[in-house]
Amino acid sequence: MSRKIKLLWDFRGEDAKETAKHHTIHLKEFAASEKLAFHEISVSEMNPMLAAAYIIIDENVLKIFRDALKPHRGEIAE
Repeated sequence: MSRKIKLLWDFRGEDAKETAKHHTIHLKEFAASEKLAFHEISVSEMNPMLAAAYIIIDENVLKIFRDALKPHRGEIAE
């Protein structure tokens, strides 16, 4: 069984959360256009000036997402 990977894109500033929410739209569009499965796409707000958009995927499609979308960071999803 493949591990789940969480790819994250960080956004800073007063509009960080809204920008991260908008970025999730593009993550969903990319997954749909490439016919790639994912587990979850959402936003995590660390504080009012820092938020991250993220997608949780299976490790077997990591390279496709990583190379095309260039996430800021990644981690093993729980």
